[in-house]
Amino acid sequence: MSTLKILTASDIQALVTMPTAIAAVRDAYASIATGTTEVPLRIDVAQPKHQSHSFFMPALVDNQHLGMKIVSVYPHNRERHNLPTIHAIVMLIEADTGRPLALMDGTYLTVLRTGASAGVATQLLARTDATHLVIIGAGAQSWAQVAAVCAVRPITHITIVNRSLARAQQFQATLQHQHPQCIITIASDRTQALASADVVCLATSSHTPVFTDSEICPGTHINGIGSFTHTMIEADPLTLGRAYVAVDQFAPAWSEAGELIAARDQGLLDPSTVVQIGDIANGTAPGRRDDQQITFFKSVGNAAQDVAVANIAYQAACQHNLGHDVSLT
Repeated sequence: MSTLKILTASDIQALVTMPTAIAAVRDAYASIATGTTEVPLRIDVAQPKHQSHSFFMPALVDNQHLGMKIVSVYPHNRERHNLPTIHAIVMLIEADTGRPLALMDGTYLTVLRTGASAGVATQLLARTDATHLVIIGAGAQSWAQVAAVCAVRPITHITIVNRSLARAQQFQATLQHQHPQCIITIASDRTQALASADVVCLATSSHTPVFTDSEICPGTHINGIGSFTHTMIEADPLTLGRAYVAVDQFAPAWSEAGELIAARDQGLLDPSTVVQIGDIANGTAPGRRDDQQITFFKSVGNAAQDVAVANIAYQAACQHNLGHDVSLT
C-alpha cells in the first residue's frame, strides 16, 4: 500500500533545529558545487494583478533525494487578506521509484532553510569574533536570519532597522524572547547602527538599496536574502563592487539577483571573481581573506535547500512516528 506522510509546520518545527538545518543546507550547497545535485532553474509564474510570484522549484540532491517546492509570494496578503505573505508546500519523492513519500508545509520550511542559508554563509565568511548583528527588515524571514547567525557566531547585540516602528517593536519583543542573552535595540539612525555592525542581514522586498555603500565598514559580512527578481535591489551595487561575493548557485543568481546584475552591468563587479558558497564549503574557493575584507552572500533561494531540509524532517518523522499517514490507494 502506498502512503503519503503529511507534515505540518509544527511537525517540522519539532523535528528540525536551526543547527541541523544549517548542516543540511551546507551539505546541499557543497553537492551543488561538486555537481552531484541537479537544480533546474525554477519556473516563475507572475500575476501582475496581485504583484505576486509563484515558483515551481524541483531538485535532485546528491543523486539521492528528489522533490519539489511550490512557493507563492503575495506581498499584499497581510493588509488585504490578513494572510501570510508566503505560502508553500514541499513534496518528497523516492528517487529510486518515483513513489511520493511526503507532503509538508513549505512556509515554515522556507523560512527555516532561508535562515539556514545565511547561517552557512556567516559560518564560512563572517569574522569569528562577530558580536553585533544588524537585521534590516522585520518581516516573516527575519527571525530565522537572526536565529541562524546567532547559531554560528557569538552575537551579543542585535539592532533592528525597519521602516515601521510598530513592526520593529513587535519584532524586538519576539527576539527578546528567543534570544534573552542579547541586547536588542531598534535603530534610530541606520548609519550609526551599520557603523558598528559585524554582520548585516537584508530581509526586505525593496526594489532600491536599503543602505548606501558609504555606510558599510571594512570587515562587515552581509547576507542578502530578500530580493529574488532582477528588478529588486536590496544592496548598493557599489558595495558588491568592493566585496568578496558568493552566491548559492551561479545560474539562478545571475538570472534573478537584481543587485548582482546591476553591479555587473554598471561595470562594478567582475563575474569571474564571484564564487559559489558550496565551493567555499568544499575548500575549492577561499573564505575570508582578512578581518578588513567585506564579504557578501547572495541567495535567491534554491530547491536543493528545501529538499535537503525536507528529507531531514521526513527521516526524523519516520523515526519518531510523527505526522499523519494518508493512503493514496
